[in-house]
Amino acid sequence: MKFHLLLTALIAAALPAALVSSQKLPLSTSSRWILDADGQRVKLRCVNWAGHQETNLPEGLHKQSTEHIAAFIAAQGFNCVRLTYSIDHALHPDVRVADSFVAAAAAANVSAAELAGLYAQVAAKNPFVAGAEGAGATVRDVFGEVVAALWRNGVMTILDNHVSRATWCCGIDDGNGWWDEGFGYNDMNSRYFKTQEWLDGLQAMATWSTTQPGVIGMGLRNEVREWLLQGLNGREDWYNFMTQAATRVHAANPDLLVLMGGTQSATDLTHVRVNRNIDWSAWQGKHVWEWHAYDFTVTFALAKGNCDLLKQTYGLFDGFVLEQGQDYTAPLILSEFGFGMTGGPNDGLSDDDSKYFECLRDYVTGNDAEWALWAVQGSYYIRQGAVGADEGWGLMDADWVGLRNPKVPELLAPMFQVTQGP
Repeated sequence: MKFHLLLTALIAAALPAALVSSQKLPLSTSSRWILDADGQRVKLRCVNWAGHQETNLPEGLHKQSTEHIAAFIAAQGFNCVRLTYSIDHALHPDVRVADSFVAAAAAANVSAAELAGLYAQVAAKNPFVAGAEGAGATVRDVFGEVVAALWRNGVMTILDNHVSRATWCCGIDDGNGWWDEGFGYNDMNSRYFKTQEWLDGLQAMATWSTTQPGVIGMGLRNEVREWLLQGLNGREDWYNFMTQAATRVHAANPDLLVLMGGTQSATDLTHVRVNRNIDWSAWQGKHVWEWHAYDFTVTFALAKGNCDLLKQTYGLFDGFVLEQGQDYTAPLILSEFGFGMTGGPNDGLSDDDSKYFECLRDYVTGNDAEWALWAVQGSYYIRQGAVGADEGWGLMDADWVGLRNPKVPELLAPMFQVTQGP
């Protein structure tokens, strides 16, 4: 059995890169499927790469080059990356990387000297950052080089707007949760989520993406979440602002897939079944739903511990959109899931994480759905005030050299397989 699983993992790891290299862009959607320009199914098997925190830079470049990280991702068999960014970045693309590290120290209230040291490490591992004449690259230049490195390795990119104010996500008091122009405004959840800035930022990123061949989609907003009175108007704000955002993105770059999550931190799409579907005629053939599921996800908490009930709950809140022939039918990507990579008795996973993942994996493979693991990063420049923080859920080790847990590819192997199609 172990030999069979290992062989499956090796085959799965080799397959996606070959598929990407032969796929013809742009991608589109038909019913619950994502298709390439030849009408062949494309199954997205992705990993998240964070770039939305105070430095406004994809993580890990103080440890390794963009090429090393991109090659690692491709070698594991992933065919896409969900690359996160902030609206701060979207609206201020020309900030020099050196200046961004200075600003990040102040924003995160950490040592400027430590951040200067991190910048020096980034420039040493990625000489283009400093520039041949010392002028220095911008933060947008770095995003562009990350996208290009991924594409050189046969890996597509989904640009995901994670937050407005660049910081760790998410908390009910981080000010990034719900539109400030929406019903029931409260400062705690919405003070940084400036609706018009968000729309302008999405449009700017979509416009930029027209110059980036590897970008195949955009996530409109990570984990929108109502608090107190927000959302009590039938979630009309979700329909209104998501429609505006998708329309702007599609107008700026009609080739992009448009990824859209529900409320309650991308766990609840029930309103498109109970109330009405969103009108996606303005971006017809590009709509993709997204959802998140962790062991700690509150939306699914009552079903925890009972896998059959939990899978039913996943379907009730999100998976129902895969049912063909409905007005809401569209592809669905599990754009975040994850677990602690080491320290447990089950190939490194704890008992709880192992039970959670096995059940979720069974649900996703049963539907042969798209997915994106959280996350590739083994460490951070800054996370919640800690410089150089380790990421125990990271696929890579803290130095971004290789796998944190060599068993994880074997655990993921069934999810790489393609078992259904149009």
